Amino acid sequence: MNTLEDVRSPAEVYDAHFVPALFARWGPVVAAEAEVREGERVLDVACGTGALTIAVADIVGPTGSVVGLDANPEMLAVARRKPVQVEWLEGTAESLPLPDSSFDAVVSQFGLMFFQHKPQALREMMRVLKPGGSLAVAICDAIENSPGYNAFAQLLDRLFGKRVGDAFRTPFILGDAKLLHDICREAAIDDAGVVQRNGKVQFESIDALVSTERACVWTLGGVLTDEEFARLLKESKTALRPFVIDRGTIEFDMPSLIITARKSPEHPHTG
Repeated sequence: MNTLEDVRSPAEVYDAHFVPALFARWGPVVAAEAEVREGERVLDVACGTGALTIAVADIVGPTGSVVGLDANPEMLAVARRKPVQVEWLEGTAESLPLPDSSFDAVVSQFGLMFFQHKPQALREMMRVLKPGGSLAVAICDAIENSPGYNAFAQLLDRLFGKRVGDAFRTPFILGDAKLLHDICREAAIDDAGVVQRNGKVQFESIDALVSTERACVWTLGGVLTDEEFARLLKESKTALRPFVIDRGTIEFDMPSLIITARKSPEHPHTG
């Protein structure tokens, strides 16, 4: 695996470290919740560097087609290097540059919590679905259900104060089924389901986890000085020791909540 010194942009850090440690394994899970099938046309919203997009492309095969959309051109630049037949498109979730009723399925993983207007993003996803099409949107469950990350957040609280700890908690802010149902209702998706699915986080070492999190622009990027980072690295050896398994690898549960919905054939949703 590359070290953080080998990569030069946040998107490359994400692809080299977060994707194998967290996100790659979720692609088939989210695709299954959306009931993606061979030959279908599928949209991945907030595709990042393509972890879910590539899993979907494998399922739909050469007779299907996949669009991966992201607002971050650096993420898309990394995605475009992948040897896969996908149309990569720059755009925002709240204003999809795509026609009504044009996809059999729309999927998204671990992006909704960062969208500026979450109900509007869901409305847009439903708009571009064909009548009868399916939606699956994965969100990080509450941090309390991810023991390793919860321990890490509490360590950040203790060392640097709640502001830094809460910056790290940002990806977990929607980890509540009731809150997700409320957002769906605001988006006029009254029959949405929310299911919990378990996953694992696995880094090759405590150092790798801490270094990757420090480099993440969405949470701790630019927050800690070199001296603070050295202190965090030292204290993490104790705080995260309960999650170390074979040969220094660190592993723990990280469940997700997945919104599922289907666009009514009788009442096409047009935004």
